Amino acid sequence: MSDILVLTHVDYCPAAYLGEFLDARGEAWREVRCDLGELAALDLDRPKAVAVMGGGMSVNDPLPWIEAELAALRHFIGRDIPLIGHCLGGQMLARALGAEVRHMGYNEGGWQPLRRLTASPWLEHLPDEFPIYQWHNDTFAIPQGAVRLLSSPWCANQGFSWGDKLLALQGHPEMTVGLVEEWFRDAGHLLDESQPSQEKREQTRENLHDKVTAMNRLADGLYSHWLGLANG
Repeated sequence: MSDILVLTHVDYCPAAYLGEFLDARGEAWREVRCDLGELAALDLDRPKAVAVMGGGMSVNDPLPWIEAELAALRHFIGRDIPLIGHCLGGQMLARALGAEVRHMGYNEGGWQPLRRLTASPWLEHLPDEFPIYQWHNDTFAIPQGAVRLLSSPWCANQGFSWGDKLLALQGHPEMTVGLVEEWFRDAGHLLDESQPSQEKREQTRENLHDKVTAMNRLADGLYSHWLGLANG
């Protein structure tokens, strides 16, 4: 088993740019499909770092594998290893820490401006405001003892840290151009561009390569801090 695990939940939310980042640095990592029960065969005391990716389901859905993943995340939290969550992954970390996850009543979609709320080692490389790709209709509360880090106009809680080694994000810094286009192709019918919280498709696609490249550079800093904690 690899020492870095990337927990995924569906085919269309892979490691994406995070996988490219790890490959470029020669790190051995393994994707684990939690929805397929692959967690059950793992030695949870071995990984040195864990990333949790997104998915179209909700933490609140009555799916049997969700409780198994939450139990695994609590084990990793107890081991004090570096953890980073993306969208559903951030919500899973929030729930594992005892916080509520709820439906917002609308979908936040497209390139949304995030604002830094406080200083943090996770955010030292980031400007005060920057865009991150979004596609979600649930939001997490901030767990007890956590530090609220990021906010957007449509989602007050865009990120938090807990302790020194855990970062939960609501957005998708792992996106690639191909993944954005795949989501539009396969799930674009789920969007409602009449909602002001959802960016119109043509706006999202405008200068898409440049937007994704800039976001991946921001992600480099987040992932470098996460990996540095694991290798330090």
